[in-house]
Amino acid sequence: MSEKEWGGNPTPLKVMDLTLRDGTQSLFATRMRTEDMIPVAERLDEAGFWAAEVWGGATFDSMSRFLGEDPWERPRTLRKYCKNTPFSMLLRGQNLVGYRNYADDVAKEFVDLSCEAGINVFRTFDALNDYRNFEAVVERIKANGQHFQGTICYSLTERRMGGEVFNLEYYLDKARQLEEMGADSICVKDMAGIIAPYDAYTLIKALKERCKAPIHLHSHYTSGMASMSMLKAAEAGVDIIDCCLAPFALRTSHPAVEPIIVALEGTPRDTGLDLKLMLEMGGELEKIAPKYRDYWMPNKMSPIDTGVLVHQVPGGMISNLVSQLKEAKALHRLPEVYKEVAFTRAELGTPPLVTPTSQIVGVQAVLNVLFGKYKLVTNEVKGLAYGLYGQTPTEVYPEVRKKVLKGYARGQEPITCRPADILEPELEEAKARVKDIPGADKFDVMTAAIYDITGTQFVKIKRGVEPMPAAMKGKSLEDIKEEDAALEECLKQLKAKKAGK
Repeated sequence: MSEKEWGGNPTPLKVMDLTLRDGTQSLFATRMRTEDMIPVAERLDEAGFWAAEVWGGATFDSMSRFLGEDPWERPRTLRKYCKNTPFSMLLRGQNLVGYRNYADDVAKEFVDLSCEAGINVFRTFDALNDYRNFEAVVERIKANGQHFQGTICYSLTERRMGGEVFNLEYYLDKARQLEEMGADSICVKDMAGIIAPYDAYTLIKALKERCKAPIHLHSHYTSGMASMSMLKAAEAGVDIIDCCLAPFALRTSHPAVEPIIVALEGTPRDTGLDLKLMLEMGGELEKIAPKYRDYWMPNKMSPIDTGVLVHQVPGGMISNLVSQLKEAKALHRLPEVYKEVAFTRAELGTPPLVTPTSQIVGVQAVLNVLFGKYKLVTNEVKGLAYGLYGQTPTEVYPEVRKKVLKGYARGQEPITCRPADILEPELEEAKARVKDIPGADKFDVMTAAIYDITGTQFVKIKRGVEPMPAAMKGKSLEDIKEEDAALEECLKQLKAKKAGK
């Protein structure tokens, strides 16, 4: 292909590795421990990745709530072994790494501490693509001299890009807003894996023509289209793509980097990455992966979810829906919930389905199916209708808004200002929660500020005020081997017993 056919971008395609964050979150519920990441971290600097995502998203919650690890220590520890590759994190705008908007004092301090812990690239997104929710954090990212990656959450209301809401002009306008905010790069974040290859080509080509900032594409493998979409994006001139090492790729994770290296080898977009090194790092992951097999138990033959091509529900949201229905002993009603998600989403302003709006819409859809339309309403839905999360892409249905805001403590008329403008400072309250814990520092204060209950509880465990629960300690490879040996012995006895009959 000529330079023109490569989208006018004949430079090597850059790759960001997501193995140690989004890969583990997608496949293993973010349960991978820092110690098990070190063998790969030791080789990352040799690999030549544009950056490595090691933090953010659900990492902070999972580490403090389930693993008994201090989240602030992970980037510091990995930096000892990976000294030069930029570290990236997923930052939910004013939501930070939580599930609600935080006051500006918390948001700004969180970014400052994240920079101090070693984060270089801040992939910053907002579930509603309302960039007023970026203002506080972007100011601190820039003040600390780090990379602000402005993110557009990719969503659809139809099978392909288009329609009245999520069309090409919608995305180009969002990119314009991000450049005006000073984005160092712009990422299209396809959390459900629903960007079709030719839509990826059209979108990336248009962004490259309109934007000066480098363009980055992120797409999960859930539907099976992501590798094809990455290739078409490369042809359209995309600057950076996201991948994982093969053992932690595919399914609801991301495209594997190894086939992409070979697919582009010898072309103007040749990544220049070392396939042999990738295979060696993959081998290290294969050694440790058995520790996390309990979190990755495929329950069907297909490694992809072709249903997402129809219902467009992200993998993480599906697992939440299944969990809720199981608890209600109503799993057989999952097809009804899939249909209801589309209606609930439209009624609540057509938010992109990504944390936290995916959970907000999903939970309400389940309640609507089980108890009737808006008979039970969550506080989060009330907050969304009130404007606490920002401006929705379309208007919340007036009759729905009236119903869900009836008796709402904050009022019945929604706000139109930047959501954080009505939030009171929170840091002093967080300091009060940990002031009697010996040794608590500013990082502990922030942990308690993000998660007032579970975060404060973790600080007590970390500082020795309370013992660490046994459930936080996890399994070792020796435990796995013992389990396998016990299972094998059990099978032998069953066979012997059957043969004796």
